[in-house]
Amino acid sequence: MMKEFLITGLGSFAGGGMRYIISKLTQAWLASAFPFGTFIVNVLGCMIIGFFSTLPSGSWLNAHTRLLLTTGFCGGFTTFSTFMNESDMLMKNGDYLTAAFYAGGSFMAGLLALWAGKWLAGVVE
Repeated sequence: MMKEFLITGLGSFAGGGMRYIISKLTQAWLASAFPFGTFIVNVLGCMIIGFFSTLPSGSWLNAHTRLLLTTGFCGGFTTFSTFMNESDMLMKNGDYLTAAFYAGGSFMAGLLALWAGKWLAGVVE
């Protein structure tokens, strides 16, 4: 149990760091009130977790590697709490249409990205 805890923590550390970098760079580059940074990492994270959760176990993808990449990295990389907070801030600012697009778009793009990751994993087999 301790080994799995440390593996998950290491993945979360890497995922959280990557989320911060990608989110901040994206937001600075696009300079928009729409939270593109969080949107992009959440959609990308859905695709990554779809890919790694679908790949069959093999020589390099054992249970610990899958745990590191899915629960660890993707868990740290994606962020539902920030998504909810940004949605709330958009609504508090009266940007109801933007908030609805952000929430609905995140859901649809995330689901499509998850399916794309699963499809890619099937192609890689």
